[in-house]
Amino acid sequence: MKRTFTLLAAALTLSIGATAMADSAYDYAFKTIDGKPMPMSAYKGKAVLVVNTASFCGYTPQYTGLQSLWEDYKDKGLVVVGIPANDFGKQEPGTAAEIKDFCESKYDVSFPLADKEVVKGDEAHPFYKWAAAKMGPENTPKWNFHKYLIDAKGNLVAAFPSKVEPKSAELVAAVDKALAK
Repeated sequence: MKRTFTLLAAALTLSIGATAMADSAYDYAFKTIDGKPMPMSAYKGKAVLVVNTASFCGYTPQYTGLQSLWEDYKDKGLVVVGIPANDFGKQEPGTAAEIKDFCESKYDVSFPLADKEVVKGDEAHPFYKWAAAKMGPENTPKWNFHKYLIDAKGNLVAAFPSKVEPKSAELVAAVDKALAK
């Protein structure tokens, strides 16, 4: 009975304070755009670029650069993960199936896509709350296509605002550095 209570208390503590207690990005999980589990721990040993995306945004053409970055670096250990979000300008109103179809048919996206999530404010996905706590409010998503870079150990190492293109020298240098660790 004491063991059961202890385990229950530990689980409750984790669920309430997950943002404050998390050690790495590997402590979080999303659902894929197809509704399957997508634990970040599946990417242990890889660098991960997490990008909040939207289908009807001025930055939407960045899908082309994200796909190109993915193709250039996936065999070197980079994973690009798109997180559709409707937080900014309501520019991602579609269902998971509509978003997936749009990304695949218009931009040939083959990198992992999560189901739609909230990425800002009190309702933000726990990963985004953790990232905000780690990087500070100046490095949180202000619009669609904000990028977080995670190293192979699950550490959050960089944040890039929407205007930074996926194939920019700045972002590519950070990816190279994250992969070298």
